[in-house]
Amino acid sequence: MIGTTILHYDIVEQLGEGGMGVVYKAKDTKLDRYVALKFLTKNVGSSDSDRQRFMQEAKAAATLNHPNICTIYDVAEHEGQLFIAMEFIDGETLRDRKNNISFKQSIDIGIQIAEALAAAHEKGIVHRDIKPENVMMRKDGLVQIMDFGLAKLQGVSRLTREGNTVGTMGYMSPEQVQGFNVDHRTDIFSFGVLLYELISGQSPFKGMHETAIIYEIVNVDAEPISILKPDLPPDLDAIILECLAKEPDERYQSAKEIVKDLRKLKRESSRQTASRILAVRKS
Repeated sequence: MIGTTILHYDIVEQLGEGGMGVVYKAKDTKLDRYVALKFLTKNVGSSDSDRQRFMQEAKAAATLNHPNICTIYDVAEHEGQLFIAMEFIDGETLRDRKNNISFKQSIDIGIQIAEALAAAHEKGIVHRDIKPENVMMRKDGLVQIMDFGLAKLQGVSRLTREGNTVGTMGYMSPEQVQGFNVDHRTDIFSFGVLLYELISGQSPFKGMHETAIIYEIVNVDAEPISILKPDLPPDLDAIILECLAKEPDERYQSAKEIVKDLRKLKRESSRQTASRILAVRKS
């Protein structure tokens, strides 16, 4: 594939590969810019109904225009294989960066992700697969969510059988792992898992296999993050645990509410840090 030209895209290098397909860096010769091309696996969109559903989902996701969402430029087909042309992001995933992120950075990242979710949810678009692998962090600190609309194409049963099974499963909401209908609040649960892991370095659900993880997601409350990190602001517990409520009605009802609370937490944390520094100087 590398070195070939598909439509008006010159394939330059492979960027990655996962359960959904292979991603390449390519040069768009029409607009003279680099893009990322995601070629979906053959089993994705194999039927006419699946293809139609994919096109609908991708077109809906392409309407999203937000700095924290990876922009979709085009959806096309080549020799029977579907692919998406999207914004090329010069950075790395949160999975790659998670061990080198401070508490302050974690809150900043959380705010950016929540703002992206709020923008998508306002348009009725649910991600369904929020996890570190689907969040990119650019070198300048900008965070962008990828793959809006793609998880619905696979469905829960396929998601649990491809790629990093345990990793993907661990971010699903109780209603999602049980195969129930989901709405935007499933993303809020997944966001809570991601933020918990980003700050504590641990998953709130520690089962060693799929069945154990599903049981914990549905039945076991997450351990408050303050037990793992006693030096963190106590309000952080309330934010994360509300995201991780088992019942959707008991979670935050909008990502905008999360943004508001995280911004407040950030301000209060900054004031406390400044007060500590001042006290040390005076002593």
